[in-house]
Amino acid sequence: MAVSPSNMATIPFKPRHQNHLLLQSQPPLPPFCQKSPLGFSQESHLRRRSRRSSHAILQASSKTSDLSLPSTASLADHLEIEKEKKSDEPRLADCWREIHGEGDWVGMLDPCHPALRSELIRYGEMAQACYDAFDYEPFSKYCGSCRFSRLDFFKLLGMEDAGYEVTRYLYATSNINLPNFFKKSRWPKVWSKNANWIGYVAVSNEETSRRLGRRDIAVAWRGTVTRLEWIADLMDFLKPVSSNKIPCPDPTVKVESGFLDLYTDRNEECRFCKYSAREQILTEIRRLIEMYPDEDLSITMTGHSLGSALAILSGYDIVEAAVNVMGDGRVAPVCVFSYSGPRVGNVRFKERVELLELKVLRVVNVHDVVPKSPGFIFNEAAPPVLMKVARGLPWSYSHVGVELALDHQHSPFLKPAGDLACAHNLEALLHLLDGYHGKGRRFALASGRDPALVNKACDFLKDHYMVPPNWRQDHNKGMIRDPDGRWIQPERPRIEDHPDDMPQHLTQLGFLHNTNP
Repeated sequence: MAVSPSNMATIPFKPRHQNHLLLQSQPPLPPFCQKSPLGFSQESHLRRRSRRSSHAILQASSKTSDLSLPSTASLADHLEIEKEKKSDEPRLADCWREIHGEGDWVGMLDPCHPALRSELIRYGEMAQACYDAFDYEPFSKYCGSCRFSRLDFFKLLGMEDAGYEVTRYLYATSNINLPNFFKKSRWPKVWSKNANWIGYVAVSNEETSRRLGRRDIAVAWRGTVTRLEWIADLMDFLKPVSSNKIPCPDPTVKVESGFLDLYTDRNEECRFCKYSAREQILTEIRRLIEMYPDEDLSITMTGHSLGSALAILSGYDIVEAAVNVMGDGRVAPVCVFSYSGPRVGNVRFKERVELLELKVLRVVNVHDVVPKSPGFIFNEAAPPVLMKVARGLPWSYSHVGVELALDHQHSPFLKPAGDLACAHNLEALLHLLDGYHGKGRRFALASGRDPALVNKACDFLKDHYMVPPNWRQDHNKGMIRDPDGRWIQPERPRIEDHPDDMPQHLTQLGFLHNTNP
């Protein structure tokens, strides 16, 4: 058939190979390497959902595509159709309970509900903020802390539109060996020798609460650095949650011992971890619930990698201890959005989570090794007869909740054979979420989230996109010039530890702080 201007728009465009992904007129990538006056990478430009990326969005397709891509001439029409579709979608405020897991996400994953996808990316970015804000530099006197003050947290990360206010920072002690998780400074005088910043609690502001349809309390947990040695060192054995004073009536409910100790350990001699991470989070959740007694509330836990395990464990603890029960008897629903997380406990833990109606949605890359551990042999995928025999073993694990499995080989932007760290990378997982529409469906970035973010801390994008690997760097590694022209490390404001009313809230929750957990 001859091609004429009149029928060009009706002919589907099919790329011959994956390299033919972008139109010649595609605008250049945003200036991700430019620095702001504060010295931080302008990631907000990459994170914004603009139509400047629409050419790449609509031309990208996976090998399993069952849909034809629009031609150049029909691009504008396609965008208008997508705009009309979005205008017909229900408001987030009207469907937030379903997105929060009220129906276990039945019918929302395949095809992928657009509002759910958007929320998964949003909470994933809150978890990613834990990595971006952490001070990894061993030559910094503040190594192991958060680089920003609580009040400026989202602003200095280029996330001014996050719509949340950080109410508390979380700290954990290094009583157990966690390579690539706990970082210590080489300076003789440091902010803390025993504590590391591990995450934060935030609450939605008035405008965001109206959009969400409720006041949302979000808890974000930090994971490890990209290396994965912690798996072998941490994955030890299961032990009862009740052994660390979590009020579970069933002694057969067990979780991985390293996760449990990290969550409940404290150090009386350190002002940052004289309270355990568990005590910090439960008291803050209780305080915020009492602050908004007349509103609809939700509690959303998010974390990546090891942070995912802590999100699940703390979410379980909140519902087990009934901390989410409000003064008038209403229950604030608790949901966990887990990213690339390992197994946390045994089958009895899984059953207990389901009984307490804790909702967990686990987003994983099928090529990632972390979600396959611990319990490489005895797990939920093993034959029932084998699991029945191995049920009491200390190495028998089971995933909880609902799984959303993604495959980085379906993205035309990514190298098909990345290393283990790439497959485990959170920014890469958020990229896969943005392009996921359902099993066997075309990969197309729904929000225009820039693929350059994938290479912030890894080398995963195909080389012809010309995005340098590991491009995100702190300006001059935090060094500044003093009035005499010498390069020095600036002093930071006094690092916050714990509010003065901690003992009061601990008493209300029934904690006996003078006894070890």
